[in-house]
Amino acid sequence: MKVKIHTLFQYLLETTDAAPEAIVGFSLSGSPKLGDYLEDLDPNQSLDWNNRDFRGLPELRDHVLEQAGLTGICARGDVLVTAGAAEANYLAIMQLLQPGDEIVIETPGWPQAEVLAKAIGAKITRVTRHETDGWHLPIDQIADVVTDQTKLIFLTNPNNPTGDLLNADEISQLVKIADRVGAWLLIDEVYAGLEWDGPRAPSVAGIYHKGITTGSVSKALGLQGLRTGWMICPDAEMIMDAVILRENSSEIMNIMGEVIAEIALRPARYATSMDKARKEGRANLSEMNAWVDAQDGLSWVSPRAGLIGLARLPDEIDSDAFARRLLADPYRTFLLPGSAYDQPNHIRLGVGGGAAVNLQDGLARLSQALRDWA
Repeated sequence: MKVKIHTLFQYLLETTDAAPEAIVGFSLSGSPKLGDYLEDLDPNQSLDWNNRDFRGLPELRDHVLEQAGLTGICARGDVLVTAGAAEANYLAIMQLLQPGDEIVIETPGWPQAEVLAKAIGAKITRVTRHETDGWHLPIDQIADVVTDQTKLIFLTNPNNPTGDLLNADEISQLVKIADRVGAWLLIDEVYAGLEWDGPRAPSVAGIYHKGITTGSVSKALGLQGLRTGWMICPDAEMIMDAVILRENSSEIMNIMGEVIAEIALRPARYATSMDKARKEGRANLSEMNAWVDAQDGLSWVSPRAGLIGLARLPDEIDSDAFARRLLADPYRTFLLPGSAYDQPNHIRLGVGGGAAVNLQDGLARLSQALRDWA
């Protein structure tokens, strides 16, 4: 089995050294500084593993359940702390799928499941979200394509990268579809908590015995560098399978990631951080919506949740060529071309990062690049 590079990661690798002066498309909230946590850190903290539980710090796992609204519904033992949501997704997919198994994925969506499924030799069935439908997930199509051979349904909610949002009734429909054939239903919730239009949807791990919820502190809290995420699943065998696979890869967690994430998820601190993230996100989203409306030939479906969305370029502009031109002089601005999500006529716009990403300057440069291209 060889895992091949995806277009999204390929572009990021190729542009790492570009040193842009502005970013339009930042996908996480403004990142805190280490100094923000020093008062709560113990200078005598051992840098060995946590010496308490291979599944992660017990108090951290309790916080994970609380932020997901699963306290009293799922148990601490249902939570495995991982190296970000990416590792949680990896552990689940690699342990559940075998060659020839069927997996149902959404497009556009987070590409990780497709990359891994191809490497495994699984059969991939794609369900397409359409811009004309507001990028909404066509649940009736999922019902049509799921078969007795379907092992796993992989989705994101809020959707990455369009910002669409599934509600409680729709999650229940998906559970019924999966349960009909005994399929697992994994929903990646990295943007949960940043809803602009509607409440946070219930986590699938709390309503389905084969439901897997993954998430992390990376996006909403801006703590991507901690590499701390989680898997929540009420199936004890699934969690143990993930523990076993992780023992043969990363083995144990980064202790400082666990410790700082535990501090960040303490209820009072978490509430304050999320209020700040939502305030900054709403302000940037309002600015972005006004900017898009003012651009000739550019349009987008404003995200209902999360920090990113896809904007449609004028027909004559190739997104890959445009993104690379924007990165060069005189614009020096980074954005991700839509080809990273199989949407070549689009670009990814983001409203994260707070003031540090210099959004206003980036949008001004992007406007100029659109005019210059024409």
